[in-house]
Amino acid sequence: MAEERETLSFDAPSTISIAGDGDSAGPPSTPKDAATVMLVRDTGAGIEVFLQRRVAAMEFAAGMTVFPGGGVDKRDADASIAWAGPSPEQWAEWFGCEVSTARALVCAAVRETFEESGVLLAGTREAVLEDTGPYQDVRQRLVSREVSLAGFLADAGLTLRADLLRPWANWLTPPQEGRRYDTRFFAAALPAGQHADGATTEAESSGWQRPEDAMADARDGRSVLMPPTWITLTEFAGFATVEDALASEREISKIMPSLVRDGDQVRVVVEKP
Repeated sequence: MAEERETLSFDAPSTISIAGDGDSAGPPSTPKDAATVMLVRDTGAGIEVFLQRRVAAMEFAAGMTVFPGGGVDKRDADASIAWAGPSPEQWAEWFGCEVSTARALVCAAVRETFEESGVLLAGTREAVLEDTGPYQDVRQRLVSREVSLAGFLADAGLTLRADLLRPWANWLTPPQEGRRYDTRFFAAALPAGQHADGATTEAESSGWQRPEDAMADARDGRSVLMPPTWITLTEFAGFATVEDALASEREISKIMPSLVRDGDQVRVVVEKP
């Protein structure tokens, strides 16, 4: 008996985009591990997510509206990093990967979130950091790889707070794409006292939006979303509060969209196991 799968459809498929045209020649490239973080907060109007529109010059997802995130750096696997919360072994179980990969993914999630939004998911074992002001000058040094996340936290006497992150999903770029990523999606509530900003060269604009409003912008042509962003926004729109979202049961399985040529267009089909 064939395995039953759920095929996802979209209200406005014209807003769903991919990085290329689906006709990449040659063998598939090896996916690079990456981490993406959905920063969320509660407001009187419901949940809001932090989104950024990438600059047009980016090699991947240029001009698209995305969550903060990026590729894993080899130094993200530094086992000396001060750590609190679920162990790398637990993250490896959630994401179905090696322990060293899981450690690097969590570190990349924390590092990229700080680099791109100024939100630092760290503190001490007893308390979460509220004031990131003293550490803002380190952001560019992390971007330029002058310092590693482990080195920065050690010098600052800070501990990575893995307990502030929740595993959400795992998306794999289709083999037709020239630049591919095996991206693990995390969710995190904005820590009390901290503020997300757009002080990154990778984004032309940043801000908080309700998931429903972000999807409306895409439907009306004011922004462009990739399938993982669209589906994640749809999921978050179903929760009344951040607490409800982060407490929800998540079964993580790898999702890879299929690219189907339809005349002059490339249609994106997403099946969830």
